[in-house]
Amino acid sequence: MAQISSTHVGPNSVNLQQKVIVSNNYGEKLVGILHETGSKEIAVLCHGFKSMKDEKTMVNLAVAFENTGMSAFRFDFAGNGESEGSFQYGNYRREAEDLRAVVQHFCEKKRVITAILGHSKGGNAVLLYASKYHDINTVINISGRFNLKEGIEERLGKDVMQKVKEDGFVDVRNNEGDVIFRVTEDSMMDRLNTDMREACLAIDKKCRVLTIHGSADQITPVGDALEFAKVIPNHELQIIEGADHGYTSHQPELASFILAFVTAGLKKENHSP
Repeated sequence: MAQISSTHVGPNSVNLQQKVIVSNNYGEKLVGILHETGSKEIAVLCHGFKSMKDEKTMVNLAVAFENTGMSAFRFDFAGNGESEGSFQYGNYRREAEDLRAVVQHFCEKKRVITAILGHSKGGNAVLLYASKYHDINTVINISGRFNLKEGIEERLGKDVMQKVKEDGFVDVRNNEGDVIFRVTEDSMMDRLNTDMREACLAIDKKCRVLTIHGSADQITPVGDALEFAKVIPNHELQIIEGADHGYTSHQPELASFILAFVTAGLKKENHSP
């Protein structure tokens, strides 16, 4: 059952920002913000690793959709931000199921999910969703990682695989020595066993997928975007020159490409027989 509270965005605005709480399949409450314009259509936005719905890119993109008259919903995956549950290092397919709970909630409210969009690990979530559920025709993958066996030591440290195997877990600490999160052997295997190539090949041909990546991304190599382009059946690729992983200096360009892609999809659907 969802709970809703609302506040006006501004004194002269007819739009609302509403806190919406949706339960996932595990009974955990997922907390999100609905940028309500009154449109029947909604875009759903998914954050990345150890991030949250209030991260700059999520907020900016939700506002960008809102400014076009389309509602947008940004939410915290379980174990992140305000949502219930414990943070897990892997959880790729479980996060796709969190997204499923959100989609079902809005469909029950007679809303139309126009697009699902994910940044970084959220990009993996939307692609995994599309590989299993074939009810969303526009998917946007922003800087997702294609090969999930890569990038582990860069983030967690050298020999992390050996440490996890020997001790069953490894604690990741910040510069002050405080534990940020724990990587268990199960969560590591969850990541290693998530095959994005296999998932992408299972995406329906009628599903339009846009991959956006920054050429200066130091977290996920731009080459991953090229790999997605090779295997996703109905795919467009947009490289933003000079953009880093967080699109620090390229937020307007990011929003522009996304809105153009979503708008083109809507026009195509409206003209379909």
